[in-house]
Amino acid sequence: MVKTFNAKILSNEEVAEKIFRLTVDAPELAENSRAGQFVQVKISDDFTLRRPLGIAGTDGGKVKIFYRAVGRGTEKLSARRAGETLNILGALGNGYSDFGGKILLAGGGMGMAPLLCAAEKFSADVLIGGRTRGEVLFWQEEFRPHVEKIFITTDDGSYHKKGFVTDFLPEILAAENYSAILTCGPEIMMRGVARLAAEKNLPCEVSFEKRMACGLGACLSCSIDTVDGRKKVCKDGPIFDARKVFGGERRE
Repeated sequence: MVKTFNAKILSNEEVAEKIFRLTVDAPELAENSRAGQFVQVKISDDFTLRRPLGIAGTDGGKVKIFYRAVGRGTEKLSARRAGETLNILGALGNGYSDFGGKILLAGGGMGMAPLLCAAEKFSADVLIGGRTRGEVLFWQEEFRPHVEKIFITTDDGSYHKKGFVTDFLPEILAAENYSAILTCGPEIMMRGVARLAAEKNLPCEVSFEKRMACGLGACLSCSIDTVDGRKKVCKDGPIFDARKVFGGERRE
């Protein structure tokens, strides 16, 4: 059941340039949410629409959220301080499936946020992609307590392997055995991850990021095409079977 919560802000810290980690005290929301779900946050009375933000952690009754301050709403959110209250609607959407065994989390940029929540719930390794060293260091520290192995790529080669997630993924899949791949990030990256998963006959779930107005499936602003017709990311997703959104079947 979707509910609204008045959650106390415990911290709202800048962890990299323009990237913030928001932690709120919301035990009921934490208990009833799944990895991959999101919330709609009311920034203030100055904004009509809430902002959709992925749930990145639920340990200890605290809900962790990461966001990039890129517009008026998120800039305003970055100014909120510990002790203040946020009105939060959630949890919304569906969540990642539990495939059992060890899974691989593969993502880039802010797409790492829902994967971090998955790392709390499942046995996993993680492949982190970013443009620069500064964009991956804090993710490395966030994932470290929750995963067995951490693989990292940077576009500029400033940290670990130079290249993209899809450049390193075949090497990882050749050396490790996984039950599934969960991915979130730029669509072109997720499409590449899905193709490589299909080549290995591995289940793959993707998390779509779209602009959402209502978050409840009423406004249709986040609709996408799938092999089963038009679907709403906020209500039917944000987690989809990769084959449903990118087409094609796993090899038998």
